[in-house]
Amino acid sequence: MAIQAETPAETMERAVFALKDARFLEFRLDSLRDPATVLPRLKKFLAENDRVTVIGTCRRKANGGNFAGSLSDELAVLSKAARAGCGIVDLEVESAEECSPEQFLKFRKALDAAGTALLVSFHDFSRTRGLDHAADRIAAFQPDFIKFVSTAQTLADNLAVLRLIEERAISARVVGIAMGEEGLVSRVLGLRAGGAFTFASLEDGTETAPGQVSARTMRGLYRADKLNQDTRIFGVAGNPIAHSLSPLLHNTAFKREGANAVLLPLKVRALADLLTLLLELPLSGAAVTMPLKQDVLPYLAQMDGLTERIGACNTLRVGADGKISGFNTDVAGVVRPLQKRITLKGARIVVLGAGGAARAAVFGLVDQGAEVFVVNRTHENAVALAKAAKAKAMKHERLAKQRFDVLINSTPCGMKGSKQALPVAENELNADLVFDMVYNPLETPLLKLAKSRGIATINGLEMFVQQGVRQFEIWTGKTAPEAEMLRVVERELRGRE
Repeated sequence: MAIQAETPAETMERAVFALKDARFLEFRLDSLRDPATVLPRLKKFLAENDRVTVIGTCRRKANGGNFAGSLSDELAVLSKAARAGCGIVDLEVESAEECSPEQFLKFRKALDAAGTALLVSFHDFSRTRGLDHAADRIAAFQPDFIKFVSTAQTLADNLAVLRLIEERAISARVVGIAMGEEGLVSRVLGLRAGGAFTFASLEDGTETAPGQVSARTMRGLYRADKLNQDTRIFGVAGNPIAHSLSPLLHNTAFKREGANAVLLPLKVRALADLLTLLLELPLSGAAVTMPLKQDVLPYLAQMDGLTERIGACNTLRVGADGKISGFNTDVAGVVRPLQKRITLKGARIVVLGAGGAARAAVFGLVDQGAEVFVVNRTHENAVALAKAAKAKAMKHERLAKQRFDVLINSTPCGMKGSKQALPVAENELNADLVFDMVYNPLETPLLKLAKSRGIATINGLEMFVQQGVRQFEIWTGKTAPEAEMLRVVERELRGRE
């Protein structure tokens, strides 16, 4: 866990706080105006917490850090950090190469006398390239740890980092990370590849490098320290993706059911990048968001009937032969909540909207024998969807004169930040059940209106969970812990309100 602060007092406060989650800490000494001022407190802290291991880092500005001193100053700080009890000190390879042989030998002897290990590091703050050469540069100094850090511009950049960890871990203790949001894969899977350790922040908002996540997230959500070569890797792919609830949903389910699996958020800028990771990591499957739901179709070896008819796939499963199968679980997200409440065959259902979510609803409900009406602001789009799904198109002005068993909102109306709160007027809410696909907020203006009129409701959270339940079944062949999945996601959403 990385500790960075502007004052010695704040540094030590954060170190004490960190003990709740970690016993292996990195002190970013270069974040302090005078790094040496914290060392007496650090020595006392380590004397009181003898099971804690600390890495001392004092990276110079020329090498991407904050320390304004000279090479000699850096070596002096790190030597003092070793005497204060740091188990490892981190020296940039550029500083090591700048040292004279005599200077480096003196520094190494000082570390040996203190019983401190040397880690020599390389950082590329713009890209992932030339890591083998960087590792060779580091190995020339025969350090106790080799650390190489790059910046991921693509998901495929993680592969270069993970492969190098696997190769070098055979003969050395290595640490490899790709920074940036795309690099999360390397942070979580580095230990699985043979890395000696990985880095995490104290908590959200205290990151010391781009893409770093908290120690609690690494251990609790991703279980990075529990993964092994038998762990099946899944992903949820999209852009943006950082705030996706799918990792919480599925990793909770994996843990609850004892499945040796993990799901990671994958920031995808291009489908080709996802396909590279999917096949070369390899992934066992992935959930995909728009526009990938349509873009991926030509690459599927097979797909279920609904995926083919809807023209959208949100769930991928990769076979042992590397062939990709596609499924649409958005349909289950709509159908299953309704099946718990009504008989769908013969039910009169109106769907508001004609986008991707509406297509899944209309096709799925028609498939169940419901009489489905499509209403959309642009009536031509409603006609096109209705014709494709064998449903019926209806103009908005006729809503007030009709009666339905279910009204489904698939539009963004009522979503947090949306300018339009309601997709229908109060006199158009003529249904026995209202289903709003929007789940942020949990109770939308439409659902509030329906409840005020005594109409039963289904919120978008239930749809999200049910489509995830179906994904879990496809990926694992097991029954999903549905109640637990709903509980954790609802708790998270309420915490964000």
